[in-house]
Amino acid sequence: MRLLTTLCFVSFFVFSSQNTFAQSNTKQQSTDYSVHTHTIKSAVLNEERTVTVQLPKSYQAEPNKVYPVIYRLDGAGNIPLASAVIERLQNDNRAPEVIIVAIESTNRLRDFYPTVNKEPQGPVGEGGGAAKFLAFFEQELIPFINKNYRTHDFRVIAGASAGGVFALYALQANPELFQAHIAYSPAVWWNYGASAKSTKSFIANTKELNNYVYTNIGEEAGIMRERYDELQQSLQSHKVQGLRFFSDAFAGISHNLTSAAGAFNAYYNLFLPKQMPISALSNDVASIDAYYQNLSQQWGEQIAPPDRAVRSLGYNLTGSKQFTRAIEVFKYNIKNHPKSVDALSALSYGYEMQGDTRQALEHMESALAIADDSYPYINYLKETKARLQAKLSKN
Repeated sequence: MRLLTTLCFVSFFVFSSQNTFAQSNTKQQSTDYSVHTHTIKSAVLNEERTVTVQLPKSYQAEPNKVYPVIYRLDGAGNIPLASAVIERLQNDNRAPEVIIVAIESTNRLRDFYPTVNKEPQGPVGEGGGAAKFLAFFEQELIPFINKNYRTHDFRVIAGASAGGVFALYALQANPELFQAHIAYSPAVWWNYGASAKSTKSFIANTKELNNYVYTNIGEEAGIMRERYDELQQSLQSHKVQGLRFFSDAFAGISHNLTSAAGAFNAYYNLFLPKQMPISALSNDVASIDAYYQNLSQQWGEQIAPPDRAVRSLGYNLTGSKQFTRAIEVFKYNIKNHPKSVDALSALSYGYEMQGDTRQALEHMESALAIADDSYPYINYLKETKARLQAKLSKN
């Protein structure tokens, strides 16, 4: 279990003000992030709602760039945690820059639960407003964010406890509105397990779902644990095409800390890294194209298969003595990077490991033909060529 135990919280509160499309906007600016607070008059909810928008570091410097959006329930206090985790992942090329939108709660039990609770162990008579709250997202909030900021059409909804229930509800009510649903310790005990039952039914009756779901739980016990476990097992056992499901169970972690405990895993598993893992490579090199197409859809920018990343796949295969597959990968890489000395050298290495010295020498000569003395490994290329020539002459 990958668990980030130390998180660096970002300070970003240097205040200034400006007007915007919403009723008011407070802009907070620092050298890293800019943060805008909007008050939206919601016709759907018949009340004013406050949302806080944190923009990525590159937002001002790259005016043509668009960004995925994370919608975080329960307010701006949750921004530093998500921001710190995602920044660490960005530093390792495992996540894109994102816009984070935090929605302040007014009556969270009303807004987050799709059914009114009738179970005595909870507040009887509360809940039932999730459909209207989702309509607020669909009709007002998301259009407002899209209009005022450079967004990409990859959206994440994340919430804890009752907010986790709402994230699961959004998956069922409008599966295409968000491409990822994060539910930290979702309170699926609510109203005799109504949320667990509806989610299980939805999953059981869905054959294809291009989406991501993350759930977790802490030290909760009793009915809460029973109903959560039933839901988790259902999500785990039903193999819905296109659904990526991950979950965690944290021993000794309280209900209120499950979002902190799970944030790293939630986003680590969500975003595809620029370095394609060997586990994503099938016997067909077309899987490399498919991977980077999915990566581009997530990140909001066109990312072609990088020379170094594809070479790494090939070297991984040679290390496990899968030489034929490795050579196919190296050849695929040369099609994308025909003038890359490193790509040609890698293919030469693949042939040498397979025992085909003639082909290895041919491609090493091709690498040397386009390399000049400024190439940092020019001596290695020359030495390898001489070694291959000597080996071939002996045969």
